[in-house]
Amino acid sequence: MAFTFLFRDLHTLELAVQHVVPCFLGRRRASVWDAGCATGPEAHTLAILLSEKMSLFGLRNLRIEATDLDETRQFEGIVREASYPNSEVERIPAHLREKYFEAAGADRMRVTESIRDLVHFRQHDLLSLEPIGEGFSLIVCKNVLLHFTPRQRVEVIRMFHRALDSGGYLVMEQTQKLAPGTEELFQQVVPDAQLFTKISVSDSTPRAPGPAGKTKEEIAQC
Repeated sequence: MAFTFLFRDLHTLELAVQHVVPCFLGRRRASVWDAGCATGPEAHTLAILLSEKMSLFGLRNLRIEATDLDETRQFEGIVREASYPNSEVERIPAHLREKYFEAAGADRMRVTESIRDLVHFRQHDLLSLEPIGEGFSLIVCKNVLLHFTPRQRVEVIRMFHRALDSGGYLVMEQTQKLAPGTEELFQQVVPDAQLFTKISVSDSTPRAPGPAGKTKEEIAQC
């Protein structure tokens, strides 16, 4: 199980939310995939950050798919319970802690129902190379790809490209770079985070290289 906790790598997740929320406007479905979610801290963090930036109407259309290989068959119950030790929750900014958490025993706090309802867990093996769906505006995959071989990383990243909507975003671990051979699929959005936007590649149309080998036409807008 990957090591993770609430609000881990907050800078990157906040940047992802900042960029993806405008893509949700006017859409009937706002889809996020947290791939390799472990027991749920990252998925619940995303739900809280998105709730802070979206309207109540927009949140009705938001669905966060949280997936993991889950060989223990225990993650689903833990994700649904969304209960965390007080020591972990206390690191969260006070205004968010008061708004999105409630007491759940002597030494634990639970994410509120409104946040829990946004996160839906399912078991999934990334190495199946079959996406759980398509049309995602944001895919987060952190602390997972480093466990794969170089070839497997390429294939998984290509799968994410297929699953993302035009102009969608991919977030990876801060220490994890794009796998060689996938650079034509994504454009890095900011220099200080592993946040990328999908490039729509047309195999039939010649492309004149621009900055970083990409043309403006290749970089799809959400």
